[in-house]
Amino acid sequence: MFRNTVKTLISGILYSRKDGTTSKPALFCSNVQPSRLSWEVSSQVILEKKLETALKAHCIDDAWDVFKDFKRLYGFPDSVIMNRFVTVLSYSSDSIWLGKASELTRLALKQNSGLASGDALTKLSLSLARAQMPEACCIILRIMLEKGNLLTSDVLRLVVMHMVKTEVGTCLASNYMVQVCDRFAGLNASKRNSPGNVVKPDTVLFNLVLGSCVRFGYSLKGQELIELMAKVDVVADAYSVVIMSCIYEMNGMRDELKKFKEHIGQVPAQILCHYRHLFDNLLSLEFKFDDIGSAGRLVLDICKSKDLFSVQSLGFDSEKPRVLPVGSHHIRSGLKIQISPKLLQRDSSLGVDTEATFVNFANSKLGVTNKTLAKLVYGYKRHDNLPELSKLLFSVGGSSLCADVIDACVAIGWLEAAHDILDDMNSAGHPMELATYRKVLSGYYKSKMLRNAEVLMKQMTKAGLITDPSNETMAGLLETVENDGQNTELRAHLAQEINAGKQTKVPSMLYELNSSLYYFCKAKMQGDTLITYRKIQKMKIPPTLQSFWILIDMYSSLGMYREITVVWGDIKRNMASRNLEVTQDLLEKLVVNFLRGGYFERVMEVISYMKEKEMYNDLTMYKNEYLKLHKNLYRSLKASDAVTEAQAQRLEHVKSFRKLVGIV
Repeated sequence: MFRNTVKTLISGILYSRKDGTTSKPALFCSNVQPSRLSWEVSSQVILEKKLETALKAHCIDDAWDVFKDFKRLYGFPDSVIMNRFVTVLSYSSDSIWLGKASELTRLALKQNSGLASGDALTKLSLSLARAQMPEACCIILRIMLEKGNLLTSDVLRLVVMHMVKTEVGTCLASNYMVQVCDRFAGLNASKRNSPGNVVKPDTVLFNLVLGSCVRFGYSLKGQELIELMAKVDVVADAYSVVIMSCIYEMNGMRDELKKFKEHIGQVPAQILCHYRHLFDNLLSLEFKFDDIGSAGRLVLDICKSKDLFSVQSLGFDSEKPRVLPVGSHHIRSGLKIQISPKLLQRDSSLGVDTEATFVNFANSKLGVTNKTLAKLVYGYKRHDNLPELSKLLFSVGGSSLCADVIDACVAIGWLEAAHDILDDMNSAGHPMELATYRKVLSGYYKSKMLRNAEVLMKQMTKAGLITDPSNETMAGLLETVENDGQNTELRAHLAQEINAGKQTKVPSMLYELNSSLYYFCKAKMQGDTLITYRKIQKMKIPPTLQSFWILIDMYSSLGMYREITVVWGDIKRNMASRNLEVTQDLLEKLVVNFLRGGYFERVMEVISYMKEKEMYNDLTMYKNEYLKLHKNLYRSLKASDAVTEAQAQRLEHVKSFRKLVGIV
């Protein structure tokens, strides 16, 4: 009876009107069929349907609003919807949406590694790279690497090509390449197959990253990549050789560059054009090493390129890749890199976008620039070896080139040098023309060097160039004045060389000592390395970046991280005395090694310095390195648990680092 009363009361409330009469229920539409009403459909299914509809229509705003509601109530959707959502966001050209897609994907994979497929991650990484969002892109690439879902070679090339357009992207791309190579080498060494084996980076990929290292001045990182290229057996093509030569030049590694010159062989003209950069870099190092004799011989080889590129004279088959040691021929256990100088990748681009300084290319032949000639003249003059200069000039360009050099020497006041070249040419049976003699004579008169002028006049008379010195002197001087505007470029370069010689520069001896350091480092001859380094210190020559990089590399390979803290002290002293300007790649190498050694105070010190100098810090790489070695270090300890002050400070530095890289 009670049930009937309640039922009657409810019916009265539902169907009652204001006038007291009753009607059909007002809560439902009378034209809806009972079969279409489903009280059992949950809001989760409804939200999923709405999300799918918005995604199909590519309504990103609506999809995002629905997704937020769904995530708040039920967490992340299943993998099918999640992949579709990430893919649709990836198609957007708006960096805000792409940033949300990246963050969303990272959170989803942290919760469930199977929520995003390799295909969706591939599309997202490519979109992030195109939008010049290298940090977000690299995070996705590293996630895929950990999942064993490396991009295909073609897609990875596209991603990296977009990343390396910026300095930050270059830093991240090079670090990612190191990770991939280390993983690949590790898998090969263990002879085990892991889920989704890592694909070996190819030649084009290395060329892209190495080229960007040259462009942004990451020569030390570039050197590391060259060694990794050898470690994973990637064949270097013609582009690789040129880019690597730029890195070797930046690092002062003349011996490594010479190996390339000896193994180029006969190449087509279109490739020879690119190789002008290699010879340009080698010439640059010959001048830096102050080896003017080697520079002269190289110039002679360059200008007679038909002899230089003779396969028969070098004695090898140019079609097969050749193997070059990295370091020294005498290190049996050292790395070796394969090069194929005639190979050009169709879909690669030369990563050297600067003009060669010392070598040019015209009419399918190599030649040298006026700057090269100026350096040769200055070098031979300084070494007091003008007879060799005269021979070289005549061999390279005949009497015409000798006349140009004599004219330049007269213009800058090197009258006696100009006179010596005249005498050398005459002794060799190649006397110069009257006009050249008159220029030197004019210079003597202008400088009031009358005795020298008298000697030259007698020589001219003896050679039959003039018959009556007294009557022909003034006419010759006037003619010289009229032609005084010639050879201005060579004159200007020679004047620059003289001024540059007065400025402080890296002593040539230091380049030699660095070469010894590099050899001893690769041979793991620690004692000889330290002897050479102490020799640099005793000579009071400020070490270069390369000196410190070589030391750090050696100690790192031996696991001697404490010694790297001593090197850091030397670096700071040289920085304080303004003898050294450190680069991002050197400091980054210090951070990684201090992390491996557990020197967290040094880690935070270097990172702070990098921040102060507005250098980029790859925090994700630091975080991964930490988790690999120190995942549970001091995780549950508090400051009150420290026994000594040193332990308390170390605990504080570890906490600061964990906070910096986002480890909870």
